Amino acid sequence: MSKEDFTNLPFHQKISTLYTEATFVVGIRYYRHKVNLYLLENEYIEVFYNHKLDKIDKIDFLPRDHSRMKFYLDQIRIE
Repeated sequence: MSKEDFTNLPFHQKISTLYTEATFVVGIRYYRHKVNLYLLENEYIEVFYNHKLDKIDKIDFLPRDHSRMKFYLDQIRIE
């Protein structure tokens, strides 16, 4: 699945695709969110879960050069 195809999916289909086709990598706390990182094919995707509101606020690709990557690298080795 291309980035464009995934981006154009409805929100509920993105969730379904991640849970059925992606690999969970790690979860971190980031401000008011629990952020789960998934690997879908060769792309990292973050799911921002707001536990106070009990909802997913955002699902987005994580560029490998993004500054938030350092939070994941503290816990795992990403190549």
